[in-house]
Amino acid sequence: RISKLEYVETWKVVAVQQMIQNNIPASITLAQGILESASGNSDLAVNGKNHFGIKCHGWEGDKIYLDDDRKGECFRVYESADESYVDHAEFLMKYSRYAFLFTYEADDYKSWAQGLKKAGYATNPKYPQLLINIIEDLELYKLDKLAVPIITPEPQLVATQHKSMNTHSVKIHENKVKYVVAKDGDTFYKISKEFGLNLSQLYKYNDFSSTKDVLESGDVVYIQPKKRRNIFKKKQVVVEKEMSLIDLSQTYATHVKSIKRLNDFTDDTVVSKGDRITLR
Repeated sequence: RISKLEYVETWKVVAVQQMIQNNIPASITLAQGILESASGNSDLAVNGKNHFGIKCHGWEGDKIYLDDDRKGECFRVYESADESYVDHAEFLMKYSRYAFLFTYEADDYKSWAQGLKKAGYATNPKYPQLLINIIEDLELYKLDKLAVPIITPEPQLVATQHKSMNTHSVKIHENKVKYVVAKDGDTFYKISKEFGLNLSQLYKYNDFSSTKDVLESGDVVYIQPKKRRNIFKKKQVVVEKEMSLIDLSQTYATHVKSIKRLNDFTDDTVVSKGDRITLR
């Protein structure tokens, strides 16, 4: 069985990414995951990869039927727990009854806890206090302090006094992720400063280690997190040339970890021309 602390260590990075991207407190996401999935040990979490107790509600994917408020209720099934985290954020943003939650600051976990009960996420009248107790016992509120915007909607690329600095046009990948194309002399540091990002964020967005800061003209540099769940209609692509997993992840705006998991790669495999690679 997974302990609460082990659960937090496993999923805190994903929770923080969702907070940065969607303004949902990481503490709330983790506390809900712990409470709804019994720290990842429940039947729903183990067999359905569903960590947030989200029921079908028009879901067109795989389903599992378990007893909850009523016998044999329908719950969503995911291919991975990562998808459960993504869908949790999308679920809260999709339904208007949760809209008022996003008026709260990302570090206001108490208002979020009360608001989730008010919006009808759970029927247990003690739900808010249960979340708050988990957050305070595990000091999850410390993660909420990491909330920073990924990028402003229309970033001011260069301050007036720095007109000589390289500037970049923001492009959007068909996978809905923003990126720029590197120029001669670019480094991750320069690009991070241009868009008001932490250097560590930029490394994570591009699946590079913190020791890499050499860019070549034409390199794609993502300024938002890549998708953990790919939105392409095609499930697979045929590789047109020999590529590393990093090259694949940059080309298709998909995490290296996701590519490894979906294709059963255990190391930094180099794929050959003509190989068929699963993206989702």
